Amino acid sequence: MKHREYVKGVVTGVVITAVAAVGINYAEGYLNGGVLADQSHVRKIEYLEKLIDQDYLGEKDEDKLAEGIYAGLLYGLGDVYSRYYTADEYEQETSSTDGAYVGIGISMEKNKEGGVRVVECYEGGPGEKAGLKIDDVISAIDGEDITDKELSDVVNMIRKSGKDSVVLTVHRDGEENALEIETEISDVDLPSVFEEMLDDNAGYIRITEFKGNTPENYLDAFDSLKERGMDKLVIDLRDNPGGLLTSVCEILNHVLPEGLIVYTEDKYGNREEETSEGKDPLEIPLAVLVNENSASASEIFAGAVQDYGIGKIVGTTTYGKGVVQSIRQLSDGSAVKLTVSNYYTPNGNSINKVGIQPDVEVKLDSELLNQDEISHDEDNQLQAALDTLK
Repeated sequence: MKHREYVKGVVTGVVITAVAAVGINYAEGYLNGGVLADQSHVRKIEYLEKLIDQDYLGEKDEDKLAEGIYAGLLYGLGDVYSRYYTADEYEQETSSTDGAYVGIGISMEKNKEGGVRVVECYEGGPGEKAGLKIDDVISAIDGEDITDKELSDVVNMIRKSGKDSVVLTVHRDGEENALEIETEISDVDLPSVFEEMLDDNAGYIRITEFKGNTPENYLDAFDSLKERGMDKLVIDLRDNPGGLLTSVCEILNHVLPEGLIVYTEDKYGNREEETSEGKDPLEIPLAVLVNENSASASEIFAGAVQDYGIGKIVGTTTYGKGVVQSIRQLSDGSAVKLTVSNYYTPNGNSINKVGIQPDVEVKLDSELLNQDEISHDEDNQLQAALDTLK
């Protein structure tokens, strides 16, 4: 298969997206003045292909070369938020953003010495129940060696096995022999909301990411705290990278009065608004914790709370990601994520590369920065947030 066809294929995919987004005239303009019209790109790829055939020592994989061309086209935008997903990558991305998937409830990474390493066991998930632990190394699934397999292939062996359970060959520090651990394959919820009742009737809700199931989990956490006597609330968005716009807006619909939550504008000046119905606005004192790693949807949350003046923003200036991405799936199951618009807070503020400045600026004490766990009493940012509620 020649890479000339790959180039045509990727251009066709982009043009299909363009037609859907802005109409046929723009798409024709892209064809006439864009990648397909410039034959020098095709000739260069053909030359590189010859070099690979003549001189490359290893085996080449035609499909992976093609995927590399598609990914490179998006990489050429120079936009850290735009990217190309293979079909497998897009399936995994969808599972992550939905907040639920079929699997064994662990997060894995490729292990340098072969196999995969467990980096997280989700609380209450099949893997945790079966006895898997962080830093376990898995070398085989149902007796099939995976030491040289790619992470995506390992994930597919589990998720697409069609079985109710799998047997993992596990190597654990302190254990002389490998362990055989059988774990169920089932529906897994990725946790993103954690609640706790603090002293003085203060509720504490930490949101790690805005996934598809986050609004439902937030409301469950809020109701639980309310039943236990909560009369003030801290929402912790520190290190929250963002997530789904629909998710953060659904939660803010239960926080804000009636009115604008956020609005976006694309390159053509088209404006879209997200609004709160204001049917059950928050009526207790609120503090929102943020830091330099709070981004995107977290900043939408903090910006709306700040603009309406219904709570105090506490911590350090946020990341400053004020652009919105759209993911569009192509016919072969792959997908393209593109930055498509800027977003603005209810008062019309753009925070891109600027961030949200807190009402109460508090840096985390330097001696706490390298600690794996910080108690609530040690957490000077949390204590400052609680002080604003007194």
